[in-house]
Amino acid sequence: MFIILKIYIDLTNYASRGGMFTFTFQISSVYPHDAPKVKCKAKVYHPNIDLEGNVCLNILREDWNPILNINTIIYGLYHLFTEPNHEDPLNGKAAKVLRDNPKLFAFNVKRTMAGGYMGQTLGYTGRNRGGKR
Repeated sequence: MFIILKIYIDLTNYASRGGMFTFTFQISSVYPHDAPKVKCKAKVYHPNIDLEGNVCLNILREDWNPILNINTIIYGLYHLFTEPNHEDPLNGKAAKVLRDNPKLFAFNVKRTMAGGYMGQTLGYTGRNRGGKR
């Protein structure tokens, strides 16, 4: 089974302040014993979502068990946007910027949410604490 889900995030504590994110759920024939495979279809600057759309969420990996369901995953996705986790990243560059320079992270998120190319985000070298190149 294949599900497409659109989640609208309208939060002040995620740097984007809102956006529509489409996720696909590929559900195997042995669900709920195996977690669905979840991908984000939008290119998003996020430490827990890589550029191929793979999602790093513990309940989709080692913490999955058959009592969990799609609603639990949706809540987990929502949580990724309210509290991005730089300690368990798929996008190491975004995680480093989030950890070391949250203002620069917020700037990069806003830039990509406005249609900027992911490769145009500003990096963090440790020297540019003000977010300037």
